[in-house]
Amino acid sequence: MSRGRRGSPGRGSGRSAAGRLRAPGDAARPRRAVARDAAARGEPAGRHRLRGALNLVGAVAADWAPTVGRILLGLVLLWFGYHELVLPGEWTGYVPVASASSSPAIIMVLAHGWVLLVLAAALLAGIMPRAAAAIAAVLLLEIVISLAVTGVSDTTLRDAGVLGLAVCLTGCTNQRVVLRG
Repeated sequence: MSRGRRGSPGRGSGRSAAGRLRAPGDAARPRRAVARDAAARGEPAGRHRLRGALNLVGAVAADWAPTVGRILLGLVLLWFGYHELVLPGEWTGYVPVASASSSPAIIMVLAHGWVLLVLAAALLAGIMPRAAAAIAAVLLLEIVISLAVTGVSDTTLRDAGVLGLAVCLTGCTNQRVVLRG
């Protein structure tokens, strides 16, 4: 059996272009013969093409999902941080330790808004994305706990989902579009 180029799928590598193992002898066989044999086994016509396309889409999604999640989390944090800074009085009701109309509540909301903006900028720019996601997870855990104390609502469940995204991003090591030092 001849050897293909190192690291490239094809003859002698034992892998198809989609990355899955081929049956012995398939590497040298034309695609038409592989399709004919698949039809003889009762597989619908084009099923092997669909499987290959799905494998390709899955590989692209696996590569880019952490980056897309990081950008979406950054946009959520940017949205809420901006609104906390522009209209802090609208958010003081969520401060559990101070009266909604007090100055300390407004100061806490403004500080919270700045933290959200800094985390959003780090996530969007790809600056230390795992550390930013970990800090965001701690901040979101605090939000979910303070919301859950007053009773579980749709807002609590939404924020729990965003918390889950932040926790997942904390463990992702394969980020694309990041700034390197």
